[in-house]
Amino acid sequence: MSDEYVDPSGNTEQFRAFVHAPESATPAPTASRLPLIVGAAVVAAVLVAVAAWLALS
Repeated sequence: MSDEYVDPSGNTEQFRAFVHAPESATPAPTASRLPLIVGAAVVAAVLVAVAAWLALS
């Protein structure tokens, strides 16, 4: 009975094709978190201003 499985690392041509193959499972680029950070900073500034206004009035 012959062994049908051929290890790609045993064949230089197949190994090079494996190494240079484009990745099909690349992760999608994530959205920027900058708008979230800026929005949180604006909300925090407004809350501090309201608290200061209430404390000083």
